[in-house]
Amino acid sequence: MNIDYEIKTDNDGIDFEEVAEILHFHGLSDLDTETQKKVFLNSYAVVYLISEGKIIGLGRAISDGVCQAAIYNIAVRDEYRGNGLGKVIVDEILKQVEGCNVILYTHPKHFGLYEHWGFSRLKTAYAIYPDADHYREAGFID
Repeated sequence: MNIDYEIKTDNDGIDFEEVAEILHFHGLSDLDTETQKKVFLNSYAVVYLISEGKIIGLGRAISDGVCQAAIYNIAVRDEYRGNGLGKVIVDEILKQVEGCNVILYTHPKHFGLYEHWGFSRLKTAYAIYPDADHYREAGFID
């Protein structure tokens, strides 16, 4: 499928209801629209793929802009998956955090998709979640 899309790297004109819908659909977040807006506005790097006026893919990173960055919320609308758009999103984010050590936070069912960029599994990471039981059941933590 040949898809015409625009790469957008700022939040101007973004419909955060679409953002919340896409992330919820993929099980990446249950945050409401206003909270998603705050999350993306406070992120160091954002990428949106826009086709025919709607968001078809997105991602974001938090960073100090000097040496550390973390990528979150890589998602592509289901009907557009399998066309390399996730790769476009990650490549665009990596450009924005070039020179930083980068960690990528992903859903357990997508583990392994990112190794071709050079990502390796961490052996020295810990996490604290307010709802640890949920994240344990979903396979995020032991």
